[in-house]
Amino acid sequence: MIPMTIFAGRDVAVLGLGLSGLATLRALQAGGANVFAWDDKEAARAEASTEGFAVEDLAKADWSRFAVLVLAPGIPLTHPEPHWSVVKAREAGVDIIGDIELFFRERTRVASLGKVVAITGTNGKSTTTALTAHLLSEAGKRVAFGGNIGRAVLDLEPFAADLTYVLELSSFQIDLAPSLSSDAVALLNITPDHLDRHGTLQDYARIKSRIFSALGPDATAVIGVDDAPSRAIADSLKGPFAVKRIAVGHKVETGVWADEGALHEMEGGKEVAQADLAGIGSLRGAHNWQNAAAAYALARAQGVPAATIAQGLKSFAGLAHRMEQVARRGKVLFVNDSKATNADATGKALASFTDIYWIIGGRPKEGGLAGLEPYFPKIARAYLIGEAAEAFARQLNDHVEQVQCGTLDRAVEAAAADASRSPAKEPVVLLSPACASYDQFDNFAKRGDAFREMVMRLDGAKEVKPVQGRAA
Repeated sequence: MIPMTIFAGRDVAVLGLGLSGLATLRALQAGGANVFAWDDKEAARAEASTEGFAVEDLAKADWSRFAVLVLAPGIPLTHPEPHWSVVKAREAGVDIIGDIELFFRERTRVASLGKVVAITGTNGKSTTTALTAHLLSEAGKRVAFGGNIGRAVLDLEPFAADLTYVLELSSFQIDLAPSLSSDAVALLNITPDHLDRHGTLQDYARIKSRIFSALGPDATAVIGVDDAPSRAIADSLKGPFAVKRIAVGHKVETGVWADEGALHEMEGGKEVAQADLAGIGSLRGAHNWQNAAAAYALARAQGVPAATIAQGLKSFAGLAHRMEQVARRGKVLFVNDSKATNADATGKALASFTDIYWIIGGRPKEGGLAGLEPYFPKIARAYLIGEAAEAFARQLNDHVEQVQCGTLDRAVEAAAADASRSPAKEPVVLLSPACASYDQFDNFAKRGDAFREMVMRLDGAKEVKPVQGRAA
């Protein structure tokens, strides 16, 4: 835990008591603040009370006494309308921040010499964060990673000169972190997502671009240039810091580009190093080549030699719920891509395989399966579950053979049986829902865990165990 001393002796309101909210309460209390917690959900309030925190109905509180409101990133700041706590804080002139802002303010206060690497993007940021942390660790650096992935940022190890933080940041977290200032940052891509919370794609892109704020002369900005909004941001970047572009399928002047499973590091138009991704199951597909290119560039920015990175890539186990190879049953490969909660993310998975038995559905997002039409010829059959089943059936129409399964267990059983009869060399049962999970599961992780358990109960299923450990 990182004690937050910046509000020692002052009253602080904390709204939203999920994992990051509870971590915030612990860190603030450890730093001497007087914390007052609230959540609109009774169960969350009960958990905070069990830990001994003061739970107070902030709707009835005197807001003039609060030094700051620490808002959970899942609570609306602006769209579709500000949460009632935001309104009250603004009326009282109380600053509204998130746990990421607390992290950066405390880092500045203690003048920490440790490094911070921050990563954002619509898709791929979790894999890139985990891979970057892995590469730095394989190079012998002491690393703590978290934020929007795994552990809440304030639950990480305390500041130290020899510690590098690798942080995944969502747009919601960036929006609540005006003091964000890192040593190396990456923006992977921008596609329409969370527009219900940001209003327009332009506002979403503007918030994402704030990850480049306050970069110093020794810092590095890594930015993908495969989509128009990101290219526009790349073209606008100006400052004393280094800029490294990343791309898939086309060269960059300075940065890293990927082509046919190989990474090419470029400086001033000349190739200076290469790394091979062939045969690395956890980095399969063009979307993972982009993730690997970004992680490569970030690791190089932290002084890791190219040869060490190339070795580290080979021992990356991958990320749970994102293109995770779960098991094989004969020649059939089972892949858990539960983290693909929109069509764009699902498209990355569909592009990576050929003979696909596709499990899709859940709570649909705007647009449904729009944009996935080019991948339909790769799909042997689709298995529809959840609230989106009927709408997806209409979108697939006669283009993809489909089965209405309703629930995940029925879909796994049907897909496994069909895939076992495929004449293809490697048929793939792919859970890549293109939907949120909330109709049948609490979150995408629980959906993915359920898929894994169902697969492992199939007769003959053998777990895929990725190569782990330090590179030689």
